[in-house]
Amino acid sequence: MSATFTHRVLPYDGVDEFLAGAVPFLGEGLAAGDRVQVVCGLGLEVLLRDALGDDAGAIRFSDAARWYAHPSRTLADCLSDAEELDGEGRRLRLLGEPVWARRRPLEVLEWQRVEAILNIAFRGTGAAIMCPYAATLPPGVVAAGRRTHPETVRGARAVPNPGYIDPGAFSARCDREPLPPPPAHADELKIDRPDLYWLRAYVAEYARRTPLPDEDLQRLLVAVTEVVTNAERHGAPPLMLRMWTDAAEDARGDPAFVCEVSDGGRWSAGAGFGLVPPRRSEAGACGRFGLWAVRLLCSLVQIRTGPAGTVVRLRLTLPGPLSDPVPGFRPGPGDGG
Repeated sequence: MSATFTHRVLPYDGVDEFLAGAVPFLGEGLAAGDRVQVVCGLGLEVLLRDALGDDAGAIRFSDAARWYAHPSRTLADCLSDAEELDGEGRRLRLLGEPVWARRRPLEVLEWQRVEAILNIAFRGTGAAIMCPYAATLPPGVVAAGRRTHPETVRGARAVPNPGYIDPGAFSARCDREPLPPPPAHADELKIDRPDLYWLRAYVAEYARRTPLPDEDLQRLLVAVTEVVTNAERHGAPPLMLRMWTDAAEDARGDPAFVCEVSDGGRWSAGAGFGLVPPRRSEAGACGRFGLWAVRLLCSLVQIRTGPAGTVVRLRLTLPGPLSDPVPGFRPGPGDGG
């Protein structure tokens, strides 16, 4: 595929500005034989179908709320489609309206990070992605959109975006704020000699006292195993495991099960943090899926590293409200070491 990957932001204030940018973008894709997909809410879908007429039948429309369900999984699925089409000599052309309304602050931050990281992940795929940003969005969301898209669309033209910054630098900005300390009710376990069997049993025993669904528990156990193994191999003592339940990340947040692994080591600047999904050509490479797999398994992964050590915090959304935090408990003989 000879086409160059493009990632453009379409800022718009009203229907006319939206259609002036979106319709030519989609029309070019249909004319070129691209696989054209639109991810949006019902309102924009109706507008586009009316503007495109019969051509709308050749476009795949997807509901934005379902499409943008999980940052890493959405990124992985979309990249897989782009690579598959590229191998067939075709192009993925995607008009994706990110869902910002009703997102919690931590979710917004992770979706903004994804907007930046896909500039790395999609290189060489030939895909064309355009993201509409309404003027009614919060100013911080609009500003982040200008930092994460190399080009801005004005009508049918695309111009370089002077606000664009390097994806790695943007991701680092997302992690500038220190993580809030674990609450007083957090369960804490020092791991001297990791016994993964007993460690998983310990985590499962605690998690089963929460509303965490069994499917998410299985994901958590795999993720914790990967993070603890990584810390034991590449980190430094002390190695600690902490777990707790959060009623909400803030007044608007969802309840969450939180599992944190910390150690005394410091990651290098080029560690990558598992943010970029591996390409299909790397599928057989040993050890390439560690932290990326953890991001696929958990609702949210937060990482901080520095002179004081490294913290990997895993969050999984809990169904329904929490009445009280789960009290800590002490391991039985042999647990954790």
